[in-house]
Amino acid sequence: MSDSDLRAFYLRYIDALNAHAFDGMDEFIAERTTLNGEPAARADLLAVQRHDVDAVPDLHWELKELLFDGDRLAARLVNTGTPVKEWLGVAPTGASFEITEYAVYQVRDGRFVHMTALHDAGELRRQLTR
Repeated sequence: MSDSDLRAFYLRYIDALNAHAFDGMDEFIAERTTLNGEPAARADLLAVQRHDVDAVPDLHWELKELLFDGDRLAARLVNTGTPVKEWLGVAPTGASFEITEYAVYQVRDGRFVHMTALHDAGELRRQLTR
């Protein structure tokens, strides 16, 4: 995929995430992939995403920066939301969060085959418990 194809692909992925359209994620995520270096099935990733959105119905990803290197891309995003159920071991308090996420992906045959994401979990918990 060219850089412009990867950009369009990733923007469609973010749009699908923000629409919480998890049933269409087979367009983006290979059946077998890795998540943070560990083998994962698409169904397992989607279960996590569905769980997150169940607890944080307004969960939103805002793309701030996108870089390309061959079949790899890196993104800097801002994630926001307000949990309405217990999430990450924290009971809902009405508090919202805004954190930065850094993500690196590898795309093969038009789908993610490696996915790595990093955010400051301590800062996220701090915002939710203040």
